[in-house]
Amino acid sequence: MSTLAAALPRRLALTLSLETLAAWLLAIVWIFPLLYAVWAAFHPPAFMVRFELFAPLSLENFKTAWAQAPFARYYLNTFLLVSGVVAAQFVVCTLAAFAFARFPIPGKNALFLLVLIQLFVFPEVLIVENYRIASGLGLIDTIAGMGLPYVASAFGIFLLRQTFKTIPRELEDAARIEGCGWLAVLWKVYVPLARPTYLAYALVSISHHWNNFLWPLVVTNSVESRPLTVGLGVFSAPETGVNWATVSAATLLSIAPLLVAFLLFQSQFVQSFLRAGIR
Repeated sequence: MSTLAAALPRRLALTLSLETLAAWLLAIVWIFPLLYAVWAAFHPPAFMVRFELFAPLSLENFKTAWAQAPFARYYLNTFLLVSGVVAAQFVVCTLAAFAFARFPIPGKNALFLLVLIQLFVFPEVLIVENYRIASGLGLIDTIAGMGLPYVASAFGIFLLRQTFKTIPRELEDAARIEGCGWLAVLWKVYVPLARPTYLAYALVSISHHWNNFLWPLVVTNSVESRPLTVGLGVFSAPETGVNWATVSAATLLSIAPLLVAFLLFQSQFVQSFLRAGIR
């Protein structure tokens, strides 16, 4: 028994060491493409594959990328798309989650299961049907057409419903005694207490829609509605003449807002996920 007890700490230490080593290896593999993009973007094209410590730094690749594509328009389109989708999701998901959490709707559990089925359907499966509906509504090549399929989010409804169900009914009853209607109860009681969940969901949604590529590629045809991801794909197409240093600079221009936001709010990012219970 004493031998076994002495061996357990060594095994635990070995396991922790292997897990730490594996985490570092995965981190290096994950960050290596980003490090290469930073190197190629800030150095002349001649140094793309020559890793010299004292290679000259340059911003010429960023100037070239900005001049060759309308990135200002792409940024505006992406900002309008992401902010519009997140705002609409907050409204729709909040109302739906509140109804599922608090109202005695006949067949509520069956309806909620139908909503959750959306989580098992890949968005790519619905591209043809979504395109047909967007075309019928006259929303092809518009920002509204890009965002419309994502307004009713099953993940958002599920996340907010679970949060609303943890809020004590006594707070709702107190608000009702004070004369608040259902919308006032929702706005003054449930929404403030679910703020960490809203933050966590907003981070997930913003990241997803900022990087979404396939549906915007299908539904957009012009610069006036094209987001950053599609614009970057067109910019780096082989027929346009690929210069990987310039493409790397354009890639950093596209992901820079997300990187800056994560670096600034990384503690809030982690805490919101822990409080919201995302696993």
